[in-house]
Amino acid sequence: MSRSGRVLALDVGDVRIGVAVSDPTRTIAQPVEVYTRVGYGPDSRHVLRLCETYETRDVLLGLPLNMDGTWGGQADKAAAFGNVLAGTGLNVFYWDERMTTVTAERALISGGVRREDRRQTVDKVAATIILEQWLAAGAPEA
Repeated sequence: MSRSGRVLALDVGDVRIGVAVSDPTRTIAQPVEVYTRVGYGPDSRHVLRLCETYETRDVLLGLPLNMDGTWGGQADKAAAFGNVLAGTGLNVFYWDERMTTVTAERALISGGVRREDRRQTVDKVAATIILEQWLAAGAPEA
């Protein structure tokens, strides 16, 4: 992984993938979209198209660890999707995403976003939080 250039961040769920991207200097994170999952093949092709659009090969996946820090079923699913992406030649990195969806939901509530609109937005805000935390930690190659 290079230390410059954009990074695409993903908050991978069973139904949706929240997407965020950094600026080329890896200073600022911004939300991009919420993608509705179809299956590993179409999902990975969509991520590849986003990587082409944002001119990056670096992808950060939120890793949903259990609250005690152990791996569970959701972490296994995220890692499996990460392995699919790595198989396409992307550089895949992981970041502990515990509490990011809760933080995103609270931020949207405090911003007065209606429940229906939050459902369509929370995943990309969570991806943005994952990316912000990773960038603030110095973008470790984890």
